[in-house]
Amino acid sequence: MRVKNRMTTDVITVRPDDSMMKASKLMKDHEISRLPVVDEDNRVIGIISDRDIKEASPSKATTLDVHELYYLLSEIKVKDIMTRNPITLRQEETVEKAAVIMHDRKVGGLPVVDDEDKLVGVITESDVFRVFIEITRIRDGGIQMGFKLPRVAGAVKDILEDIAAAGAKPLSIITVYPQGQEFRYAYVRIAEMDKAELNKLQETLGSKYDLVFWVRDNVHSLL
Repeated sequence: MRVKNRMTTDVITVRPDDSMMKASKLMKDHEISRLPVVDEDNRVIGIISDRDIKEASPSKATTLDVHELYYLLSEIKVKDIMTRNPITLRQEETVEKAAVIMHDRKVGGLPVVDDEDKLVGVITESDVFRVFIEITRIRDGGIQMGFKLPRVAGAVKDILEDIAAAGAKPLSIITVYPQGQEFRYAYVRIAEMDKAELNKLQETLGSKYDLVFWVRDNVHSLL
């Protein structure tokens, strides 16, 4: 899944000589926590976050009066507190790669650039969450079951055949391979069905495989 299909293209940006106050207002008005900093050619040269602004702002215990405080804040420029040369992604790179970078670098979003290094979008944690929600089909509810399986060919296929034989409709299938382990996990979501048929299916699967969990999801009741 490519970044270009999941990123936000209507990006709010600031210039390095803009004031910190302007950056702060833009973040507040648009309810975002970071802004790419671009030069006159729309190339990314930095990024400024709400944390940068908080760290650069005077303490609430300051003895400055309102006018002195306003002057001080207006003099702080974006270039003075931004993170320079931030990590960027190309449009053709994957959402999965974006997720790894954000997780490992502990950042909530990444600028996306084209082949000329010009800003074309931003991908955030929220975009990654939306992909995860779509892949798992959690909004469709149903039953999710987890299996602990050996790393051998055909293990998931056998489970799916048993599910199909019971008349159940699979919604999503995800397999996870824990690093350094000789087993894997398979997570299968099926659509709701008759309670008696579900009970029979759970009994069948539990007797033939290592059924780790069986959970009914209904996110609509929480919204």
